[in-house]
Amino acid sequence: MGCLFALLGFAADAAAGPRQHWFETFKRSADDRDLYRFLYALPKGGDLHNHLTGSNFSEWWYELATDKALNGGYEYYTRVRIDNCVGYGQDMFGFAPYLLYFRNLQASSYQKLSECEQGEYKKISALNAAEKAAWMDSLRLDKQHEGREEFFQTHWQRLNELGRNPYINAEMLVKNMQAFAREGLTYLETMEGTRFYTRPDGSTFAPDEVADIFRQRLAEPDAVATGVTARMQYYLLRFIDNAEEDLEWIYRFVDANRDLFVGINMVGREDNDKGHPRRFLPTLRKLRRDIPGVPLAIHAGEVDEPNHHVRDTLLLGATRIGHGVNLIDDPDTLLLMRNSDYLVEINLISNLLLEYVDDYREHPFPEYLRMGIPVALSTDDRGMWDSNMTDEYFVAVKEFNLSWKELTSLAHNSLKHSFVDDETKQELLQDYARRLERFQKRFQRSGMQGLSDVVPRSHSFICQQYALCDFSSPVMAAH
Repeated sequence: MGCLFALLGFAADAAAGPRQHWFETFKRSADDRDLYRFLYALPKGGDLHNHLTGSNFSEWWYELATDKALNGGYEYYTRVRIDNCVGYGQDMFGFAPYLLYFRNLQASSYQKLSECEQGEYKKISALNAAEKAAWMDSLRLDKQHEGREEFFQTHWQRLNELGRNPYINAEMLVKNMQAFAREGLTYLETMEGTRFYTRPDGSTFAPDEVADIFRQRLAEPDAVATGVTARMQYYLLRFIDNAEEDLEWIYRFVDANRDLFVGINMVGREDNDKGHPRRFLPTLRKLRRDIPGVPLAIHAGEVDEPNHHVRDTLLLGATRIGHGVNLIDDPDTLLLMRNSDYLVEINLISNLLLEYVDDYREHPFPEYLRMGIPVALSTDDRGMWDSNMTDEYFVAVKEFNLSWKELTSLAHNSLKHSFVDDETKQELLQDYARRLERFQKRFQRSGMQGLSDVVPRSHSFICQQYALCDFSSPVMAAH
C-alpha cells in the first residue's frame, strides 16, 4: 500500500505550483487537435455510468444485426414505410407508436404481422445506401432539433428487439471494452439485465442462461486481451407499476451472481414522478435485513427542477449519484457530500444534448470538483451521442481549465469508487499509477512527438464539433 500511495502521490506532488507545471505549459501552447490527441493517449480509469445498449455505435448495431455468425443466427427487419395498416388509436402513440420509422423486429415477430404490416418492413441486410444511412442516424442524436424527447421516446423504441438478443449485447460489451482499451481505460461497469431476452423463435431465455452468455463471452481470448476488467450493474426501471417487486427480484439475483453483477442502478426519466427515490426505501430496508448489502448507484438530479432526489438517494443507501446536475440547488446535501465517500458520475455531453444544461459553462461539474466532492467522468449512452471518454475529458479541460491534479483525480476516483471487489480494485489503482507515471515521463521526454502513433477515433462527437479529426484518412476511419 505504501508503494501505491507513493505512486498516486506522484501526480499530486508534481501539481504543486500549477502555473509552473509542465501541463500548464502544454495547455497554453497546444491547439485543440494536440490537446485531443494528448487526452486520448492519457491513461484513464473506468467508466462507471454506462448503459450497455445505449453505448453501441450505429455502425456496430448494423454489423451485428446483419451478421448471423455473430448475432446467434437471428435475422432482423426494420420499418421503412407507413401504410396506415392500423386504425387510429390502435397503439398509435403508446410505448411503441405506430408512426415510427426504423422500428426493429426479429424474424419471428415479423412473421406474425399482417400482410399489410409486413409490407412496411424490410430486412436490415437489404437496405439500400440511403435507407442504411437513415437507419443508422435514427439511433443517434445527430440533428439540431433532436434532444430529450427524441432520446427517451424514440431511440429505445426503435431498437426494440435488437436489444433483446443476448449474443448481440455480449458482443457489444466486448466491442466497448476494445474501444475503451484504445483510450486507456481499464475498467468498465456497465448497466444491463438478464430478463426479457428472446431466442430466434421468440421464446424467452432464462435469466441464468443470459448471465452465462455474458460470462462465456468475457472469458474469450479477444475479451481478455483488451486488458479491461468488466462488471455489470443490474438496472431497475424506476417508474413502472411493479418496480418494488422488480427490485426484490433484482436484488436477490445480483446477490446470487456477484462475480458478474456488482451493484444495482435505478434508471429512467426522473421527471416521471412515479419513480421518486423514497418509493423504494421500505423495500430496500426489508432486503437488507436478510441479504448482505448490494451496492447502489442511482440516477439522481438529472432533472430541470430543484428537488431533494439526491438527498433521498443517499437515504436509500446509494454511494454513487448518476448525473447530480441539480445537486447544486440543494445546499444541505451539497455540504454533506464534500470530502465524502459519495461520488457524482458526471456526464457532460449527455447533459448538454439532453438539454439539462444549455451550455457547458452552466454545468456544476467544476463547482463539485473544486469544493471537494468526489467526481468522475463517464459516457452514459455514448453510442447515441457518437462520443467516447476522451470527448468528456476534452470538454472538461477545455471548458474548465483543469489542472494536472484535477485531471488525474478523475480516473483515480473512477477506480476508487467502483463496486469491484477490493483486491481487484487495488490492482486497478496500482496499475493506473504505474501507467500514469510512464505516460508523464514519456511526454516530458518526447512531447507530442512521443504521441505520433496515437490515432483517435475519427467520428467522435467532439471530433465533429471542433473539426479535430481528419475524416478522409483511411487510418483514422479504421478507428
